[in-house]
Amino acid sequence: MPLVIFNKPYRVISQFSEAGDKETLAAYVKIPAVYPAGRLDYDSEGLLLLCDDGRLQARIATGKGSVHKKYWAQVDGVVSAEQLQQLVDGVELNDGTACAVSAAAIPEPANLWPRDPPIRYRKAIPTSWIAITLDEGRNRQVRRMTAAVELPTLRLIRHQIGPWSLGGLAPGEHRLIDTESAWADLKAWRPN
Repeated sequence: MPLVIFNKPYRVISQFSEAGDKETLAAYVKIPAVYPAGRLDYDSEGLLLLCDDGRLQARIATGKGSVHKKYWAQVDGVVSAEQLQQLVDGVELNDGTACAVSAAAIPEPANLWPRDPPIRYRKAIPTSWIAITLDEGRNRQVRRMTAAVELPTLRLIRHQIGPWSLGGLAPGEHRLIDTESAWADLKAWRPN
């Protein structure tokens, strides 16, 4: 079976079973017996990996030291070097200290699709973009970390997990890699 590389749209739940009136993965991925390797919140966008190999799924998603996950976060306010350093040094969350592997201010990512609905625009409050890398995946971790340094996240896009990236996929699109190739990619991958 394949590893599914999927660009999860905004306001889609990372599950196949019905969730009231909320859209699920079933509207986009018609491959039987694959399950998300980790999660991506309803109000977050971007890369979600799905597979049927439990070992591969665990290697991608489980706990501290799992493969790096890279995000772009649009935040309220102008980011400072001190706030970025706090993210790397660690911030206290209700479930313990969380540290980013890296955090940097970036320009708005190129070729970014528009979000529907768009984020709120406030003339008096500027926004910034941050590239943040994590090696764990706690619930709403990026949002909680940026809030802890007084930079609330307005838009969150995961663009890379380990060796796999969105690679030009539009929201709702996916591509497949066979499981053997996925394991080879993972064995060859080195954090950067």
